[in-house]
Amino acid sequence: MSGLRLNHRAVGPPDAPVLVLGNSLGTNLSMWEPQLPALSASHRVVVFDQRGHGDSPVPPEPYTMRDLGQDIVDLLDTLEVERASYVGLSIGGMAGIWLAANAPGRLDRLVLMCTSAYAPPASRWRERAATVRAAGTVAAVADAVVERWFTPTWATAHPEVVAAHRAMIAATDPEGYCGCCEAIANMDLRPLLPAISAPTLVIGALDDLALPPDHQRLIAESIPGARLELVADAAHIASTEQPERVSRLILEHLGR
Repeated sequence: MSGLRLNHRAVGPPDAPVLVLGNSLGTNLSMWEPQLPALSASHRVVVFDQRGHGDSPVPPEPYTMRDLGQDIVDLLDTLEVERASYVGLSIGGMAGIWLAANAPGRLDRLVLMCTSAYAPPASRWRERAATVRAAGTVAAVADAVVERWFTPTWATAHPEVVAAHRAMIAATDPEGYCGCCEAIANMDLRPLLPAISAPTLVIGALDDLALPPDHQRLIAESIPGARLELVADAAHIASTEQPERVSRLILEHLGR
């Protein structure tokens, strides 16, 4: 056990199947608000702040994907949940790959969205961390990051949503953000993919500049029986830009 107690909340019927949602780098549990009405109608939905983000603890670096995955196992233990389904976006999906390969008994179904098993060059993640450390705030990279999260047309039409996401990034603890950047820099989860046995849906976004669809194709081709769906008119945070489409894909995969 990591010993961390992640900030979390649960929405939906207490006796319904549990569905855990894992966030992207630089966000907190509020990023899933567009999905909650649809998903919580049939599931007990658990959202959480990963280590170093939101209101969760900020342990000393370094972090690894094993740490992030084990945090999810510990969260399930805290909730006294033996098995759950899991949806992870970006770094949340990376942690989900570790979880599915290393704790298969805790997982029913898996959705990996706008994520990667291997995201070189490592230098880009280390340079981003160096920029944040030099400035002492994640606000130093917030504009560049959020610009890649949404398609230009959608961003122009929804400035208030873009501003809220930028604020979310900027408010992230610098040490927690840098620790997660370096976990991605050091990550190669490709050897774990063939060992994943949970029924898996992989979702990519056709306009994702941060982790383009080739990353999701590799994952889907490497996990036995995995299915790939590519969402049009969406960039990296596809769950916000195409909430109905994403929620429908998740519920279809969960059999609801």
